[in-house]
Amino acid sequence: MFLEPQRTYIFTFLLSSRVFIPPHDLLARVGQICLEQRQQLEAGSDKARLKSFSAKIVQLLKEWTEAFPYDFQDEKAMAELKAITHRVTQCDEENGTVKKAIAQMTQSLLLSLAARSQLQELREKLRSPAMDKGPILKAKPPAAQKDILGVCCDPLVLAQQLTHIELERVSSIHPEDLMQIVSHMDSRDKHRCRGDLIKTYSLEAYDNWFNCLSMLVATEVCRVVKKKHRTRMLEFFIDVARECFNIGNFNSMMAIISGMNLSPVARLKKTWSKVKTAKFDVLEHHMDPSSNFCNYRTALQGATQRSQMANSSREKIVIPVFNLFVKDIYFLHKIHTNHLPNGHINFKKFWDISRQIHEFMTWTQVECPFEKDKKIQSYLLTAPIYSEEALFIASFESEGPENHMEKDSWKTLRTTLLNRA
Repeated sequence: MFLEPQRTYIFTFLLSSRVFIPPHDLLARVGQICLEQRQQLEAGSDKARLKSFSAKIVQLLKEWTEAFPYDFQDEKAMAELKAITHRVTQCDEENGTVKKAIAQMTQSLLLSLAARSQLQELREKLRSPAMDKGPILKAKPPAAQKDILGVCCDPLVLAQQLTHIELERVSSIHPEDLMQIVSHMDSRDKHRCRGDLIKTYSLEAYDNWFNCLSMLVATEVCRVVKKKHRTRMLEFFIDVARECFNIGNFNSMMAIISGMNLSPVARLKKTWSKVKTAKFDVLEHHMDPSSNFCNYRTALQGATQRSQMANSSREKIVIPVFNLFVKDIYFLHKIHTNHLPNGHINFKKFWDISRQIHEFMTWTQVECPFEKDKKIQSYLLTAPIYSEEALFIASFESEGPENHMEKDSWKTLRTTLLNRA
């Protein structure tokens, strides 16, 4: 009797198997098993069991091509898929049900691969925001130069546009990309399949977005000439971070907080003394790293529950802090072995990892309910950001060095920049 496997089991199996065997080799094994089973069933003239077996193979392939279309990107994998589908089609030539299902599956797969190919081309065209090193010894921009408040002065609107960007970028991450976190650390790294470099790039690109947003926040604060305006800029970003939290966009929220905690911004004591920090203190409480970010995890759990019960896309949004999510996957991998003492694969470990990845993928598929503002997004994605050196220069020009360490740093920076000139 051929039992119908659950979708969650198939997903977990296909996701975790790549730690031990390349997907194209697994597909070849499936093809061999399919051939052997068909020969055995045909010899016994049991057409009912043969049709049942064929239906299960089609189900497996359908789940596989939908969840992991990238596994079929090369000609070898596509040829093997074609061979398997040809065998199972012959088992149901009477009513053509299997043939129809395979035709639909193949069409969907080709569309998915075409979409990913277009996305890859788009990635190559996109560039990171320009890194502005700042003019020699004068990092301040002209008074007329545009800043974020000149583009958007509503914290809620900016938080919504950040959420748009987050959902667009996170949608390019796929389950197999996240499994690289495990497979790249595993001793079986020799089993990396073709395309791993591209898949890892999608994780790095999303991580780079976090860093760029943090640096943009720091740049927007440090480049402001007047203290009153710097105070307003800090309070604006605090409000944006709070709106991100309310939306469920924890990744942008953390990036903004990180930007305000960078040394060139954090050292601006005279500016911070004018800021109403009560809201900021609440945000930092949510992101307190103690007890393994217990407060953040409680908030994330609340957002997850809201998402599960939601009736609208607005309530479904959950964008976790990506670096912490990656660390959780890493932790699950490190504390549990791949094999049990009896030599069997530790399937519970991979079930737990798969569950977290599946939940993450559910979040990435939420359609953003906010109207896209191209002007604001263009600024967020292309505005020049200061290098670390330029941030310190701008910071020291706003508020001079207060101790010997800062004075030495300022002197070293000036000397370095003068020598470059």
